Amino acid sequence: MSNRTLLRPLAFASLIANIGLVVTGAAVRLTRSGLGCPTWPRCTDASYTTTPEMGVNGVIEFGNRLLGIALGLIALACFVAALLEKPRRRSLVLLSLAVCLGIPGQGVIGGITVLTGLNPWVVGLHFLLSMALIALSYALWRRTAEGDGPPRRLVPAPLATLARLTALVSAAVIVVGVIVTGSGPHAGDADAKRNGLDPQLIAQAHADLVFLLVGLSVALWFALRAVEAPAPAIRAAGILIMIELGQGLIGFVQYFTHLPVLLVAAHMLGACLVWVGTLGVLWSLRERPAAAPAPAPAAEPATPVATPVA
Repeated sequence: MSNRTLLRPLAFASLIANIGLVVTGAAVRLTRSGLGCPTWPRCTDASYTTTPEMGVNGVIEFGNRLLGIALGLIALACFVAALLEKPRRRSLVLLSLAVCLGIPGQGVIGGITVLTGLNPWVVGLHFLLSMALIALSYALWRRTAEGDGPPRRLVPAPLATLARLTALVSAAVIVVGVIVTGSGPHAGDADAKRNGLDPQLIAQAHADLVFLLVGLSVALWFALRAVEAPAPAIRAAGILIMIELGQGLIGFVQYFTHLPVLLVAAHMLGACLVWVGTLGVLWSLRERPAAAPAPAPAAEPATPVATPVA
């Protein structure tokens, strides 16, 4: 398998692993295993691994740390594959490097989370960095199938602006959702503090943003159909709407059923899928063909040779 064909599945594996890290992180929090390994970078003062005395909570927290290591290895493999591509593509090298550097940053923030006793703001930052890494991994995966020519917009400028506004609201929904999480139960440990904000008030703001997001997404779908946009763009907008409706249903049910852990975990996965769906819409509205070959240098005119006069 060539380096070019190897990088694409590696980039996809990086995307899936980053989403998996969010889900396992949710499992850590929902099972109150946030301090299953009570210190960092060791699991205990004397061991880097969990011990039998730490029970299932230690296993869950240590398993999440192991996934972070696996994630780092995948990111490193992406970077090496990008470096070995012929011809080497600068955009792929930079994207893979950004993902690679984000993994240790994620580990450091995770360590600060443990050392601060699961401070809800640090926990939220830990989640938001995962969203950034998902975006970078997605960009790397999509760029492997594109050329390096200048991007070309496939829809009118107002629709591109509407799509960017939709993405901005999607990001806001995720950020406010993090604040909602920090104000409610499932802190990751029985003694972990909450952010002190009113859960009902923050949840209402989150719900309002969700309604706005769905409305913008539906408007974008209708607008794309009206201008006869390319089929992949219309399909991407339709998929985003379906993900949003499913995520909204889970959110409302979990709220009125007092946040059962399985629904909260599903909602965390849904947040990742909404974000990926949003990115998919943005990428479907443009294309990047292969870069045009550089023009061959013009041949220099031949220098006339003087003919000697007899």
